[in-house]
Amino acid sequence: MAIQKILVVDDSPTERYFLTDVLVKNGFSVSTAENGEEALSKIKADKPQLILMDVVMPGQNGFQITRAIARDPETQDVPVIICTSKNQETDRIWGLRQGARDYLVKPIDPQELLAKISALG
Repeated sequence: MAIQKILVVDDSPTERYFLTDVLVKNGFSVSTAENGEEALSKIKADKPQLILMDVVMPGQNGFQITRAIARDPETQDVPVIICTSKNQETDRIWGLRQGARDYLVKPIDPQELLAKISALG
């Protein structure tokens, strides 16, 4: 089943706008959340087919939220792609260990992002 509904989780309005713009122009339906807590409530209310997760946010960080999604039977089948400025290999490995399907380093390349989404779909 092709991915249609994507939740973008990022505390930066600029990043949310950029990712939403790229995704909407490519035919995706996008909702956004500014932090992990908001993301978790949106995931439960309106289950997305993919989550793009920032790491550095107020409250719980993206690694913690990704782990919560991966461990919850209701949400564990929703893939998470971490989109972060944390570019260390150890961060990437840690993110994947928390349950993320993929890991992108900002600035996000739109073509790379779309390729990763289509690989999941």
